[in-house]
Amino acid sequence: MFKKGFLASSMAMILVLGILSGCTGNDSAKTNGKSKDQVEISVWLTPQWKGVMDGSEKGADYDSFLKHAGEKFAAQYKEHDVKVNVEVIAGDQRDELLNVNLNGGTPPDVFFESVFAMGDYVHRGALVPLNDIVDEKAKKDIAKNYWDSVTFGDDIYFYPFSHMPGTLAYNADMFKAAGLDEYIGDKNEIKTWKLADYEKILKALKKDLPKDKYPNAYPMALYALNNQGDTWNLAYFRMFGNPFFNDKGNIALNDANGIKAAEWMKKIYDSGLTNPGAESVSSNDANAMFQNQQLAISFTNSVLASNAKADMESGKAPKFDMRLANIPSESGKPLTFTYVTGAAVFNTEDKTRMKVSKDFVKFMSTDPELVKASKNGVPVRTSVAEEFKGDNPIFAAYDENAKYMFNFTGNVPGYSQLRQILYPELQALYTGEKTAEQIVKDYQEKGNQIIEESKANSVIYKK
Repeated sequence: MFKKGFLASSMAMILVLGILSGCTGNDSAKTNGKSKDQVEISVWLTPQWKGVMDGSEKGADYDSFLKHAGEKFAAQYKEHDVKVNVEVIAGDQRDELLNVNLNGGTPPDVFFESVFAMGDYVHRGALVPLNDIVDEKAKKDIAKNYWDSVTFGDDIYFYPFSHMPGTLAYNADMFKAAGLDEYIGDKNEIKTWKLADYEKILKALKKDLPKDKYPNAYPMALYALNNQGDTWNLAYFRMFGNPFFNDKGNIALNDANGIKAAEWMKKIYDSGLTNPGAESVSSNDANAMFQNQQLAISFTNSVLASNAKADMESGKAPKFDMRLANIPSESGKPLTFTYVTGAAVFNTEDKTRMKVSKDFVKFMSTDPELVKASKNGVPVRTSVAEEFKGDNPIFAAYDENAKYMFNFTGNVPGYSQLRQILYPELQALYTGEKTAEQIVKDYQEKGNQIIEESKANSVIYKK
């Protein structure tokens, strides 16, 4: 009797253990006989490019790359059974959604976005440093200026993946028509002009450009309607050697070189070397004027340049020979900047998810195959630029140009507010309401007040 009862109990126990074992097997994976906990991380991005490696892929969408990266990461990850959930966020909804989720204590784990758009979240303490996932191999393959743009204080907060460099664009056909052949660079070159030569170019375009072929055309774009395209205006302020920001993170524009730059902008405007009505012209207006051959020189970035060429090929815009140039300076050293895109990790206060998130960011930013997707923008890695320069020769020119880049935001707190006070000062300059000296002085005073107030709430400046 005892034996029968014991056997029955033993069989029941074995059955229960078997069922429990089966349930556990459904909920978690095993490695070396040990179960791995399931961990889910959320990854947000604004629309960057479609497809994994190319927009022509079947079913290509904006989330394709990160979904593929998440699946590849999960397949090789040893510490946990990971699921990466990817969500595309509209650019104009980014800040609203992030603020709602941050206030509710539910931010995404990872955000893949332009550093320019996310800098304020570093100062708010919403992001965590990534120093521990960056090694010397990556630092050697990615130029120092890219790392500078993602470093706030002493720490790296974004892992550089691709970038969108800003330059000037010029109509080589208009240059030829004005007898400026000697100033035209190669098709896959970013031409550098000395400032004295640049002034000669502008004057020749005004004087010698055939009016019958290019009616109502102007040498150069200037605009100040709103805060868009402000980065090129910031570059012009640096043309005579002013650094714009000092080593304390304050605006230092109000010196002889800053005033000289503002005077230069006013001079070329009053001399008719730019489009008229700059105070009421937007960057979008200037871009349209350039595409319609009403401007010989305008601003561009890698995406705008690609779109312009696509519009020419499709017949949406007149076809002409568009080439690139750096923003000139008095010293002869060219000026350029870029918008770096990369992944950041939010402080969710969940140590496990933050560890997994960092591991995912390192994986997607260093995997030999995944980093090739940066060719959908412009690669930050010299190795990738070198590999794909045969297909896109301008990659080599952008890579070479990296040494001339300045960090247009200075990674200072309150930069989004600085954009709001810049264009009214430029409007006052062009309308004659204020002198060059006055707008430089007023912008610096207003800007530094914003920066000082923002520093008081910045985790970077509280350290």
